[in-house]
Amino acid sequence: MDPVLYNHIDPSIVGNDMRILVTEMAGRASIELKSRELGLDLAGHPEALSAVTRRVKELEARGWSFEAADASFELLVRSELPGESTAKPFALESYRVQVEHREDGAVVSEATVKVRVRGERVIATAEGNGPVNALDEALRVALRRHYPALAHFELADYKVRILEGSHGSGAVTRVLVETADGGGRDWTTVGVHENVVEASWHALVDALTYGLSPAQISAR
Repeated sequence: MDPVLYNHIDPSIVGNDMRILVTEMAGRASIELKSRELGLDLAGHPEALSAVTRRVKELEARGWSFEAADASFELLVRSELPGESTAKPFALESYRVQVEHREDGAVVSEATVKVRVRGERVIATAEGNGPVNALDEALRVALRRHYPALAHFELADYKVRILEGSHGSGAVTRVLVETADGGGRDWTTVGVHENVVEASWHALVDALTYGLSPAQISAR
């Protein structure tokens, strides 16, 4: 598929770049082009292309959106491509988040994570200015001895959206997390769940999995 067919003029003429978006309406051609944009070749792997297209449609029907989450999309593609490494840097055993409203009016969030990292069971606890921040900090504490690069990672942006058709405190939420590595690189990941903390967890895990992947480490 020639990406030029998607433009009525060359974007560079007016100082723009072409960017393929992945939405629930995307077909095989769009998925292939977006993957190529990310440096991945699905054209030579028709079965993987079909699997990615199917998974994108299934996930987006449940509220996921890859339009602004290239990193999550890339992880999805790599999980279907033969020979690609998609192993997570850790395995979750459990996590717990609690929020305490103290007598003096202070509100403190605390998170505890139990993970396995390279065969080692690690338990870490951290406080934060909210449950998601506390969870992010606890996960970093658990992983930083094995992955020193985490010291440079920063949660640069965090967005929550209530999905259309969802109402009340039980609504389905979509979370977008933008992470920066301190060296001018940033990436965005997505998570969806009825529980905003669990949605955030999915996005955080994708963020660290992407940032610590061999492809990203070698690119720095």
